[in-house]
Amino acid sequence: MAAALTASFACNHGVLAAAASGLSEFICDKGGDIDRIYGVSGIDPEQLSSPTLSLGLINYCRVMEEAARFSGFDNFGLHYGRQFKPQSLGLIGYIGLCSATLEQALHNVVNAFPWHQHDTLTRLTDKGDCWRLDYQVRHGAILSRRQDAELTLGMFLNLIRHVAGKNWAPREVHFEHPRPSQWHEHCKVFDAPVWFDQPYNSLLIPKRDLMRTMPDSDPLLLMVMQDAIRRLNSATPQQSLVDQARAQVHLMLMKGEPVLEDVAEKMGMSSWSLQRRLRDENLSFSALVDKVRCEMATHYLQQKQLPISEMALLLGYSEVSAFSRAFRRWFGISPRQWRQDEARAV
Repeated sequence: MAAALTASFACNHGVLAAAASGLSEFICDKGGDIDRIYGVSGIDPEQLSSPTLSLGLINYCRVMEEAARFSGFDNFGLHYGRQFKPQSLGLIGYIGLCSATLEQALHNVVNAFPWHQHDTLTRLTDKGDCWRLDYQVRHGAILSRRQDAELTLGMFLNLIRHVAGKNWAPREVHFEHPRPSQWHEHCKVFDAPVWFDQPYNSLLIPKRDLMRTMPDSDPLLLMVMQDAIRRLNSATPQQSLVDQARAQVHLMLMKGEPVLEDVAEKMGMSSWSLQRRLRDENLSFSALVDKVRCEMATHYLQQKQLPISEMALLLGYSEVSAFSRAFRRWFGISPRQWRQDEARAV
């Protein structure tokens, strides 16, 4: 097994292809057109041939969104993640399976996840009698990521259920995206209360459930897997400054108008330096904020159950009228008309 998983060592620039195991078959099963979905998403099917090949994270998140859109299966990511067994996850899956206990498995997976998938937050936060497992994509160019969030929490759920049993359930489940129309399916899949519009995508996991021994614990193989995933990430390029700034703007919009000084501080630089670096990219801070808002607006409008009045707050506007004026400046029509035109086009 170790030889099969470590045979190919191309550098990982986004997410390891193991994260898309069985994707083609699942798309076909849900009535999607693989060629169309992969074409729109910029996915080369050859990239899916080995679990240690690399996919662009932008392409990976987009293919999940496009699969949901073109198959008409709104909960695509939820159910794709539901059937995703830990063994199918390649290196990151075996890092969990080879750990000594379930608690150590989660810690090992969280610690190795940045090597499996870049520009992503994964962490375990101590909440007393529970661990809160947080997950969030932090690539500045990725705004549509609901399907990825749902499938990833499903993958974590399956790792736990592999040991704790198929009826194990977290105490709570949190998603950062708005509540979808078929949200009752999420409650059934996780068998737990599910909350939306939360700061992170999270599972709340009772500590008492994590003392179980992993049935396939293998310290030697664990070391091999951890070494292999590190080697795949040698000389990995860093996210561009513009994408870093976009990510910070996106996170701050939910709290109101983004401020240059706050974004610069989060990036560990002065406001003057950030302005200068943005100018080098022919971009001003205000133009960056406007661009992110425009992209987020089109994303939110595709969430049919999300009222237009709520979008203004999500985009950092104090009034709906300010959002409507900005939208007409971007597209020449009202948000309501855009949504109607988009619905007729699908």
